[in-house]
Amino acid sequence: MSATPHQPTVTEREARQVAEAAREQDWRKPSFAKELFLGRFRLDLIHPHPMPAEDDVQRGEEFLAKLRDFCETKIDAARIEREAQIPDEVIDGLKDIGALGMKIDTKYGGLGLTQVYYNKALALVGSANPAIGALLSAHQSIGVPQPLKLFGTQEQKDVFLPRCARTDISAFLLTEPDVGSDPARLATSAVPDGDEYVLDGVKLWTTNGVVADLLVVMARVPKSEGHKGGITAFVVEAGSEGITVENRNAFMGLRGLENGVTRFHQVRVPAANRIGPEGAGLKIALTTLNTGRLSLPAMCVGAGKWCLKIAREWSAAREQWGKPVALHEAVGAKISFIAATTFALEAVVDLSSQMADENRNDIRIEAALAKLYGSEMGCLMADELVQIRGGRGFETAESLAARGERAVPAEQILRDLRINRIFEGSTEIMHLLIAREAVDAHLSVAGDLIDPDKSLSDKAKAGANAGVFYAKWLPKLVAGPGQLPRSYGEFNRHVDLSPHLRYVERNARKLARSTFYAMSRWQGRMETKQGFLGRIVDIGAELFAMSAACVRAEHLRLTGQHGREAYQLADAFCRQSRIRVDELFGRLWSNTDDLDRKVVKGVLAGTYEWLEQGVIDPSGEGPWIADATPGPSRKENVHRPIR
Repeated sequence: MSATPHQPTVTEREARQVAEAAREQDWRKPSFAKELFLGRFRLDLIHPHPMPAEDDVQRGEEFLAKLRDFCETKIDAARIEREAQIPDEVIDGLKDIGALGMKIDTKYGGLGLTQVYYNKALALVGSANPAIGALLSAHQSIGVPQPLKLFGTQEQKDVFLPRCARTDISAFLLTEPDVGSDPARLATSAVPDGDEYVLDGVKLWTTNGVVADLLVVMARVPKSEGHKGGITAFVVEAGSEGITVENRNAFMGLRGLENGVTRFHQVRVPAANRIGPEGAGLKIALTTLNTGRLSLPAMCVGAGKWCLKIAREWSAAREQWGKPVALHEAVGAKISFIAATTFALEAVVDLSSQMADENRNDIRIEAALAKLYGSEMGCLMADELVQIRGGRGFETAESLAARGERAVPAEQILRDLRINRIFEGSTEIMHLLIAREAVDAHLSVAGDLIDPDKSLSDKAKAGANAGVFYAKWLPKLVAGPGQLPRSYGEFNRHVDLSPHLRYVERNARKLARSTFYAMSRWQGRMETKQGFLGRIVDIGAELFAMSAACVRAEHLRLTGQHGREAYQLADAFCRQSRIRVDELFGRLWSNTDDLDRKVVKGVLAGTYEWLEQGVIDPSGEGPWIADATPGPSRKENVHRPIR
């Protein structure tokens, strides 16, 4: 598709350069997941399981009790689903108990919860209604509070954080009608004018945008004298003149979500509202997401817990052929999957969150893996619950209640969870993002070898550096503790988990060898092998989850919290995970990737158009992508701040 007149035209290489410039380039702290992809199983970085401070626990538990009471007495989930809107009084109630300020420091009027307890709160409120969880997450994880916490000036924090803690809802605006995961084509502009910027453009899928009071807006500042230019972040008052919320979008799930289309026309924003320097917008967004991504898997944990509860209760009550359906192996396997996966996913989220709180490890890969793994597994668990419930799983809660049965919203949770595979980086984008970080060490020493723009002298220097690195690194991938039968013996308790940790260690080295072989084989074409890279990342996600599950089981045993049962669940998860890992390794080299590419080219060329005959397309008329030409709005403003 050709670019519209206002749309920047960029090449594939230019787009990659923009994304690369936004990455955090340095690794100043250790990373368990990064080491795992390099074939080094650094169990010492996560075991013993890090522990929260006692005052953090007390403050967190007190708020969870208050939030639970609110969810049980004030939230009517069926009403939200029926009316497709969160009642204003519910949002006002959340403001009153401080839920808007869970992650905001107490000196600004927030609750100052840790990442661990913030995620527990999201899991709790998200189980009551996922749209409320999404509202609170978008407000605090990626909205105004988090980027200001990390990059804002003291004056900005003093002005905006007290508002965000108690009264003002915030939203994050990056996506545009023709710009998704390729920000190099960002079209919204911010033109300097004295001590102000003038914003023009259209933003799509603005979660909270319909009800927001404050916005974080990503816009392109043109390069000019005295202005570096580039994609830049701004805090914008949602009620500013020239801002129009043109549409409240409706989706297959999250029916209460206040997500819209927002148009900016000659919107004047004080330069004092710019977050960080010009050109730092994408780096701010990506850094914000390092911990912000943990909110989605946290809500997937809550969904898994609910799925397990319903599966247990229903499968014990429903009898077929003389016994409860849970005791039929085909159903029992699904229940075991839900139980084991919920345990492992909670282990991943809690471990990553505690490491984020301690700030002693770099968790950018761990958080991304948690988001990727949680969103995929959450959907699978919900799908299995629908299958366990049979026809009742496909029936709406309202219909079940109308004919006298328990109103179980199984089909709703399947619809609500589906967006998590797209929100805040689709699975496909997460694969590429994590893969880029996973091979960072290789590109650091050998990247110039495969860069066509580098000179022969640069390539020669890179070759020498790579030779030194690989001479030390490759021999360490041959053998390790995973081959010693008594390694990790402290995990041999009620159930022996040590074989699983030895498996992780061996396969971390195998993963690193596979990555090295692929880089040697494909060199500069490695980035086009998205199927291969996706499987590499999926293997890493499974190995990380297995590690977290074992560490959590031992932690629960030591603290006297269902240790025996935790070991059983960890063992079940690891055995299930190992089957998936073995399959993924097999598919690294035995797959249909090349054939798929040929078929895709044929589809796009119309070669198989005859296959589409015999159906009716019920789609309406209109362009595939809406026109986003800057200019005044011609639509009614549906913005409705909640006061």
